[in-house]
Amino acid sequence: MGTLIQVGGLGSLTRLQTSDSRCNFRPKARVVISRPKLKRSRLVATSAVVAFPDLQADDFRHPLDRQNTTLLRAIPGLSEVGKFLLGSTAEQVMLLENIGTSVLVGENQLSDLHRLMVNAANILDLETPDLYVRQNPVPNAYTLAVSGRKPFVVIHTSLVELLTPAELQAVLAHELGHLKCDHGIWLTFANIVAMGAYSLPGLGAFLARNLEEQLMRWVRAAELTCDRAALLVAQDPEVVISVLMKLAGGCPSLSGQLNVDAFLKQARSYEEASQSPLGWYLRNAQTRQLSHPLPVLRALEIDQWSRSAEYKALLSQASRAAKANTSRAGALKARRG
Repeated sequence: MGTLIQVGGLGSLTRLQTSDSRCNFRPKARVVISRPKLKRSRLVATSAVVAFPDLQADDFRHPLDRQNTTLLRAIPGLSEVGKFLLGSTAEQVMLLENIGTSVLVGENQLSDLHRLMVNAANILDLETPDLYVRQNPVPNAYTLAVSGRKPFVVIHTSLVELLTPAELQAVLAHELGHLKCDHGIWLTFANIVAMGAYSLPGLGAFLARNLEEQLMRWVRAAELTCDRAALLVAQDPEVVISVLMKLAGGCPSLSGQLNVDAFLKQARSYEEASQSPLGWYLRNAQTRQLSHPLPVLRALEIDQWSRSAEYKALLSQASRAAKANTSRAGALKARRG
């Protein structure tokens, strides 16, 4: 049965989501990528970044994502129930609704955005999905895939207006992280089971509430993993944190006045305020029903992971691979010359 996924968006989650396909493709990736210069770019300069050949999802998966994925896999019959509750008609409606109201990006259509996506996919060692731009005043991005078809990413025009090219590429990398980690499988099936369980007699509502709470914990953890994917592409924590800051309280007219260091200071103050018993309770009550962690907490997570030995080891390994590839290419050229 073909099924549809709408993997967690950048800042919001649509309830209808399913997948029975894996989207972790293995193309040949270029080892060194140069961030492209966009026409009329707001970036002052560009810098070389390294790619991650043979990158595995578990190389950057957040521990909470791994833990909560294990819990979802332990639910018996989850995928079978999900397939039963959503058929091919619903997937076709969602697919056509997204494609029919958006602009497909390509080499000859919004080519700057196309290059950002291609480079991000190469860095993460993924096949490049299709990219659509959709008119919407709410800054967001999300990923969809139908089994047997090429997955695609949708970004809203308001997000393009809000972010710099480097930040926009980090958003694309976040969405690619969902594909890299096969998040749609568990995200969607749990969503459908939770919605369908409400119709069951007796314990239906009770089961749905418990499953939905478990689902939301997993979704929030999955978002932390995808923020790491964004950092692997941006290779600058300030870029990723700036995206989160702008999603929390940014607009085009204010973007030039926003300060990443001040936002991190704000994030640390939130962390400190939630350490008390009352603060801990209020923090959990605030986030329990959210599909995404609070932007300040996501900023702290990225700041901490950018300083970690795990992240530095990934960069070091990629850099060594790039140097070895350059040396081999130089030696081959010399022999041919």
